[in-house]
Order: sequence, then C-alpha cells, then structure tokens
Amino acid sequence: MPSTDVLFRSFTLNGMAIPNRIVMAPMTRSFSPGAVPGEDVAAYYRRRAEGGVGLILTEGVHPNTTTADGTPNVPTIATAESQAGWKNVVDGVHAAGGLIGIQIWHEGPMRKPENTGHPEIESWSPSGFNIPGKQKWTPMDEAEIEQAITEFVDAAVAAKAAGFDCVEFHGAHSYLLDSFFWDKTNLRDDQWGGDWEGRTRMACEIIRRTREKVGADYPLIIRISQWKQIDFDAKAASNPDEFAVWLGLLKDAGIDAFHCSQRRFWEPEFEGSDLNCAGWAKKLSGLPTISVGSVGLSGEFVAAYSGEASEPASLDRLIEMMERDEFDLIAVGRALLQDPEWVQKVRDGRNDELMSFTKEALGKLY
Repeated sequence: MPSTDVLFRSFTLNGMAIPNRIVMAPMTRSFSPGAVPGEDVAAYYRRRAEGGVGLILTEGVHPNTTTADGTPNVPTIATAESQAGWKNVVDGVHAAGGLIGIQIWHEGPMRKPENTGHPEIESWSPSGFNIPGKQKWTPMDEAEIEQAITEFVDAAVAAKAAGFDCVEFHGAHSYLLDSFFWDKTNLRDDQWGGDWEGRTRMACEIIRRTREKVGADYPLIIRISQWKQIDFDAKAASNPDEFAVWLGLLKDAGIDAFHCSQRRFWEPEFEGSDLNCAGWAKKLSGLPTISVGSVGLSGEFVAAYSGEASEPASLDRLIEMMERDEFDLIAVGRALLQDPEWVQKVRDGRNDELMSFTKEALGKLY
C-alpha cells in the first residue's frame, strides 16, 4: 500500500496555512432548528478539528431566511442569533486547533417553497427554469439580482466577523449561482445572460464586492460543478477552451481557489486526458483546486443517500493523483460524516478500523 504522506503535507491558501491536504466537504445536516446552529452542531464540527481535518467547510448556510431557504433546519447567517451560533462553532474549532470556512448556499430554483416559512414566495432563478425546457418560476428582475448579490456579500462579511478562516460560495449543483452559469437554465438576453461573461456576471459581482470588503488576504473559494441535479452527464463547459473562459472570469474577479465537485473524483473531465475536473481547473487557471467525490468509499453519494451501503475503499488512486500534483486539496464527505476520526485512522494506517457509510448516519451528528 502506498504511503499516505502526500495527504499530510501542509498547504497555504492566500495566507491560510492548512496543516494537511484533507478538507471536510460541505454536507447538509439539517440539525439547526430556527436556522441557528446550536451546541450539538458546534460539538460536531469541533470533533472533526480534534480528529485532524486540515480545513473544515461547513454545511451550506443560507444568506437569507426567505428566498434562499428551501430545506428544513438548515442554518442561516443572516440573523444576530445565527451569527452568535456560528461564532460558538468557530470558537470551538479554533480551540481544538482547527480551521473552518463557511459555505454560503442559495438554493435558487431548487428551493421548495412548501418546505419553508414563506411558501408564497417564488423561488429565484435567472429564467424561471429548474429543469431545462420547463419554466416554473418568474425570472428574477434587476432588483432581485441586486438583492441576491448584496445578501451573498453581507453573509461573507458576517462570516469573517464571526471568525471564519475563509468563505466558500456555492456555485454548483443547480442552485442559484449555478443556474446562472448553465446556458440550459439561463436563457436571458440581458447583461446577466448570453455568453460566459454574462452568465458569470452575478458570481463575479459577488466575488468582487466581497473582496473589497474582506480585503486581499482573506481566502475566497467557489464550488463549481459540471453535473447538475437533473442531469448527471451535463457539461456546463463542453470543452477545455470553454472551461478556461469560465474559470478565467472568476479568477479575474478575485477568487482564490476552485472547489470542483464530481460524483467520482477519479473520472476524467474531458476526452483525451486523465485529468479530473479539479485537475483541469488547476491547469487552466493556475489557481489552487480542491477535488471531491466518493473519497474513501466504494459507492457514490446518490446511491448511498438512497440506502445503498458504501464500504471503505482504497486511497491508492487518490494518492497517485496527488503525488502528480494534479490538484492541491481533497474534500472528504460521507467518510468524515460517519467517522470524525477518519483522518487519524488514515494517517496511522489503521485501515481495518475504517467504517462503512450507511444512510442512517444522516440522522445523527457523530
């Protein structure tokens, strides 16, 4: 079995010194009644810091309590109570010697109004589509786009004030920012649509304005994905040239790193190369990248969440890819959700102690 040393090399992201290459992936937990993270949530994240995770990224956190909120008991950072709750989380992680970033998540067209306290409010999207070809909502107007941008920025500023070490914007998986990126759900013919410059404009405005408020030395990450919730085979960028344009616009806006979501991290992104999505993003942008997707487990996450058990799997392929410096950091989801000591076990070669993942783990904060 190859050495895991590559996973435990330090890495610096815009001044943030990360002790190893392992990131806790954002995972919705729905354990925050009233949209406020409590002591159980704080203890959950602290255990991962104590377990040696290099950088924790929180579950998705809503930037408001109206249009962004479509999943029960998901936390926000838009209220004084939630900000105090998150400061408690951050303080606990820091006391354990860890680093923690927040993921800001607007559900956009994937929001289910019936699951919210505001069922009368339509879900926001660039052109009213949550599925290509099926218009469901009224397209966002200029005032709503401006409000969304402002709320993302305000959430990032509040996160820095609460002590978070970095901010990640959720721009993947068919949610609000991603619905602007994809030309199948963004059919606008104004400044917010059309070519890549128009379709990235909203995310770029969020990044630029946030950068102005948090300063040059505060790490900002964006999570992107080619695949969509309603089309796992989708390619928002159909080739490397398109991908380079997309990434370049976000880089120019001031982003520090790309978190590239895949269902299986080892799968090539484009024909003719073994590079995965994060590998291509690093090659094309020159920025640090985070890869993710079924790390350390035999089954991918959709099947797992549907009830299929996932057994511990070899990390050999991951180690090979990281030793080739294809990407810089690796995000681990379900393996860490199930077991806060996963990093320590991998580091110490305690492979026989690695746990399987079962759907029941979603119902508990281990």
